[in-house]
Amino acid sequence: MQAVILAAGEGVRMRPLTETVPKPLIPIAGKPILNHIFEALPEQVDEVVLVVRYLGEQIRAHCSEEFFGRRIVYAQGSLRGTAYSFLAAKAHLKEGRFLFLYGDELPTSRDVAACLAHPASILCWEAPDPWNHGVAVLNQDGTIREMVEKPEQPPSNLITGGVMVLDYSIFDSVLEAQAEASEIYFTDMVNQFAHRKPLYAVTSERKIGGISTPKDIERVGRLLA
Repeated sequence: MQAVILAAGEGVRMRPLTETVPKPLIPIAGKPILNHIFEALPEQVDEVVLVVRYLGEQIRAHCSEEFFGRRIVYAQGSLRGTAYSFLAAKAHLKEGRFLFLYGDELPTSRDVAACLAHPASILCWEAPDPWNHGVAVLNQDGTIREMVEKPEQPPSNLITGGVMVLDYSIFDSVLEAQAEASEIYFTDMVNQFAHRKPLYAVTSERKIGGISTPKDIERVGRLLA
């Protein structure tokens, strides 16, 4: 099975830490964020498409061509944001399901396994400040109706995390997103995917919140300790 890890962003809100180190390599509880992610991957993931851009040479040096026993394939991320960086992975992906993760999240192996128990899914958790995140709106059967980015009046307190199980048909969403707007957003692509296939919301038991600022590094480090 393949996994895609998006590790291309500049981590602006994490400055000054990210002025010299890419966010996925910032250490938490004694090891880089990226190491935590790889430790959470299940055994069936044997190849990772790692999308890099900002200080990408450091990530390449850290991971080489094999990391944690998994083959690494690199794709070049985009300045235009997450959707375009994700599209860079398309050339390396095969038909079928794959795991998608953001390179600045800390999922547990249990979280990932719970997501993989469904044909397609997204990790969620309850947050006290949902207005600052992507908020999940659910159907009665627990599938995603839509994701709303940073709404002024959140429809729920369930926010979407950085782990998804998708399949190659997600790339069919590009044309649909382009038809609705001149810009492509990854959230729009996932929403289009959810309109075509059941995308189950998997609630995480681990509530560490987002990792956006240097204070979050200290806070999450204490929680993990």
